[in-house]
Amino acid sequence: MTSPFDLDIDRRGSGSSKWDLMEPLFDVSPSDGLAMWTADSDYPTAPCVLDALRAALDHQIFGYHSDNAKYTSAIQWWMQTRHNWSIDTDWIVTTQGLGNAIALCLDVWSDPGDSVVIFSPVYHEFAHKVARAGRELVECPLARDGYRYMLDLDDAQSRLSGREKILIWCSPQNPSGRVWTPDELRAVADFAARNDLLLISDEIHHDLVFPGNSFVPMDIAAPDARPRLVTLTAASKTFNIAGQRTGNMIIADPDLRAAMQKRQTTLDYKPGMLAIQMITAAYSPAGAAWVDQQIAHLDGNRQSFDALVNAIPGVRSLPLQATYLAWVDFSGTGMSYDDFAARVRDDARIAVSPGPSFGAGGETFVRVNLATSRARVIEAGKRLQAAFADLQ
Repeated sequence: MTSPFDLDIDRRGSGSSKWDLMEPLFDVSPSDGLAMWTADSDYPTAPCVLDALRAALDHQIFGYHSDNAKYTSAIQWWMQTRHNWSIDTDWIVTTQGLGNAIALCLDVWSDPGDSVVIFSPVYHEFAHKVARAGRELVECPLARDGYRYMLDLDDAQSRLSGREKILIWCSPQNPSGRVWTPDELRAVADFAARNDLLLISDEIHHDLVFPGNSFVPMDIAAPDARPRLVTLTAASKTFNIAGQRTGNMIIADPDLRAAMQKRQTTLDYKPGMLAIQMITAAYSPAGAAWVDQQIAHLDGNRQSFDALVNAIPGVRSLPLQATYLAWVDFSGTGMSYDDFAARVRDDARIAVSPGPSFGAGGETFVRVNLATSRARVIEAGKRLQAAFADLQ
């Protein structure tokens, strides 16, 4: 029986950003190319989520929705059960996805011309949202210890001017899949406190952690940071429902929370009913069992991909601790970015996320989405081997 994670669902022509934008953005046709860039999955979401959606359809009425108690209780249960994190339901502020959450944080807690700190390479939308908001970006490169990214807070401190208001942090780290230790998280929180920065901890990939690694929420590692901490979580990556555009800020501090809720009231924002019902169903024992199965599938995918790609001389897929996003380094080939990216695009026919878009440190990399069938992952690895066959 075929695993649900190995179903080959044709997403072409469905309005999928991942598949229908690969040609205009990357010049890779979906007719013969593989879409392995933007971070969503190619397999169906959990059956419990689909059942909730079917039940809503059977009800046939989609009027105004007012009661989110089951939703916030489900989030509370999930954080306690999956992450040993005790939160109050009152701390939850729902947003239209985490991109919207970051934009709201910039709007509420900074002004045009203020500076915002990121540690790169990191999810490219951090920098884009800072620019769109008219804020200045302060980019602090992460250090490298072999295949492992490390903090260099002395270097980061030297880059600050005093105009910084916000630090956007990524945990687990995207694009490298690094799981930060509690000591590292405390060091980041201390850095934020020392520089009087609001600390936004984007923890969207926190459920997708591989065996042998332990994710710790920033709120647990650094509870003293609560007066300046906004944690971002969502079911979107975990359950492949990013199109529902729903996420959460978890804000323990009442003053911070009140400021954000006031802004949302002004904007007249409330979450959609179907998204609320889907996420409530996802954050359940049935959803947890499905996530465990997904992680086992992704673990096999990363092992298959790494075995193929790491056999190419000069190419290395960094060891993933979390996420389904392989961070592949081509520096050992001696090629320029344009040269190796052309081979990935034109010879292997794979649409990937370009490393330079993630900021300083991404110049020799591409990011490859492994949340698809095992057969597609293996096909991608073989295509890359063929594209770089002359290096063998």
